[in-house]
Amino acid sequence: MTAERPKLSTASKIAVNFGPLLLFFAGSKAGKALFERGDLPGLAGADVASAVIGTGVFIVATLIAAVWHYAKTRHLPAAMIFTTVVVVLFGGLTIWLQDKAFIQLKPSIIYGVFAALLLGGLATGRPTLQLVMGEALPGLSDRGWRLLTRNWALLFLALLAANETARRLLSYDDWLSFKVWGVTLVIFAFTMAQTPLLVKHGMKLD
Repeated sequence: MTAERPKLSTASKIAVNFGPLLLFFAGSKAGKALFERGDLPGLAGADVASAVIGTGVFIVATLIAAVWHYAKTRHLPAAMIFTTVVVVLFGGLTIWLQDKAFIQLKPSIIYGVFAALLLGGLATGRPTLQLVMGEALPGLSDRGWRLLTRNWALLFLALLAANETARRLLSYDDWLSFKVWGVTLVIFAFTMAQTPLLVKHGMKLD
């Protein structure tokens, strides 16, 4: 009999999922403040300083979160591996080239890939969410998984469109607030809004 894989506590999940993002916000604000105080003369402007310092903090925090997750569970979800690779790659380009466009593009790539995977799973009759989250939603029917997968795919497409619009029209500071607070609240509200669907299609609530 295979031993059950250790799971993170709710507090640890929140820290792993949202901690790096909050530190990214704090680091970005600190970078801008340091530049305006004259402590980062080598950077080209306040927005660049904000992006470079915030991204550096984000990369370190993301890697620490991944290591923490693995240390606790002896497992890294595919989504976390992909997200970490994208953060390190595009974050590294942001720091190296001192161009905030790379870190602003990163969410669009993640949303686009996730949407494509979910829609591809639906097209092939294998809802991707069910493959990776089956244990987390016990009792959910096949129809429930299809509907949930569809809804998340549509959300990721909407977030992709929103991020592409925001990074083109907003200042870097406003985009940062949109990314950290706006997107986080939307995802939280969307997740809560799926509860009736889950219950209707058989998920067992403790």
